[in-house]
Amino acid sequence: MKQTSKRNEIIQAGREIIVRQGFNAAGLSNILAAADIPKGSFYYYFKSKEDFGLAIIEDFSTEYQEKLEKTINNDRLSPLQRLDSYFAIGQADMEDCGCVNGSLIGNLAQELSAQNEMFRDRINQTFLTWERQFAACLEAAQASGELSSDIDSSQLAQFILAGWQGAILKAKVARSTAPMQAFVDMLFQHIFHKSTPS
Repeated sequence: MKQTSKRNEIIQAGREIIVRQGFNAAGLSNILAAADIPKGSFYYYFKSKEDFGLAIIEDFSTEYQEKLEKTINNDRLSPLQRLDSYFAIGQADMEDCGCVNGSLIGNLAQELSAQNEMFRDRINQTFLTWERQFAACLEAAQASGELSSDIDSSQLAQFILAGWQGAILKAKVARSTAPMQAFVDMLFQHIFHKSTPS
């Protein structure tokens, strides 16, 4: 139990540094200092920095899945309410960090996809997992009459995730969640043909 706790402490310390500095720029010495462990202990838990990076992706994916369960997979809400709650939480998270951190998985995708095939494949699998859940939510919206059945739910899920990641990136550059809100407004008004939920 203690070993699991220490491993998790290292992962959390690394996540905080990597989301701000990037994976390549994040020095192992800084991570070790933040986690308050010696270098030898790091290699007890992780075979390499690459192994550590994959562990961070797994940790983030697990945490993010909990967010998806509370939002787009929450059948106590209507499908479009689920999507609205997902976007609202995303904007709140960006506001909490002053629009500095952005999306960890999006940051890593931009930085590492062209450099490391193992990272590229794992990140792609993460996005595909999310897309399938978004598609299921959109299919529920079609079944309930909230969304036209003429729309391809899988393609729309891809569009939403790609657009949202782009809006998060722009929010980092602008230091404002306005690009995220603009994306949500356009999505609800011109694709869902609904007023943006308040």
